[in-house]
Amino acid sequence: MKIALLGYGKMGKTIEGIALSRGNEIVLKVDEHNAGTYSDAELMQADVAIEFSTPESAYGNIMRCFRCHVPVVAGTTGWLAKMDEVKKECLENNQAFFYASNFSIGVNIFFRLNENLAKMMNGYGEYDVRMEEIHHIHKLDSPSGTAITLANGIIANLERKSKWIDGTQAKPGEIPIGSKREGEVPGTHIITYQSAVDTITISHEAHNRQGFALGAVVASEWLPGKKGIFGMNDLLGF
Repeated sequence: MKIALLGYGKMGKTIEGIALSRGNEIVLKVDEHNAGTYSDAELMQADVAIEFSTPESAYGNIMRCFRCHVPVVAGTTGWLAKMDEVKKECLENNQAFFYASNFSIGVNIFFRLNENLAKMMNGYGEYDVRMEEIHHIHKLDSPSGTAITLANGIIANLERKSKWIDGTQAKPGEIPIGSKREGEVPGTHIITYQSAVDTITISHEAHNRQGFALGAVVASEWLPGKKGIFGMNDLLGF
């Protein structure tokens, strides 16, 4: 598989190593030095693009892939206000787009566990729910895309919650998400249900970037030849 890396920071370099180890070829690497100068012809050499850049660059990169008819796997978060535009462009122009807020297989199992627990808690109104996410100091968006996905999973399954808020002071019906930035933490997400008598906690802690990168590479190997909008549930068969 010929891969274009749109974003060549720490994650991009980790993705590169895994992609090469699996027999793929990197035909384009885009970072801050060539982001404004690489050509469509260079991008079109790729069978698929993996987009892990910045919140400011992601939307333009994805749209450029669509114009060049290059399937794109996107993992950048912090730009999701434009997701509807991306989906519309993808479907209207018969392109292929794969998005995940987190490509880790373990995290996606955690997503499903979170949804099932939220559904179970419908019958126990004495429990309130809160969330915490911890990431490295270089992370640009807050809350994390993974935390937002988890919060939306709760909202879809827990009738007494209708929105999430960035912070720890929530009103009834809201899920507070506390965010911390510490050292080089790859990513920790904690969901807590608390009542007057006890506390239920589920959590996921990433040990390194390898799991995220492997999932992105596997998605990039899976996507070419397909048309439409896809995510980790499609890849994993959940």
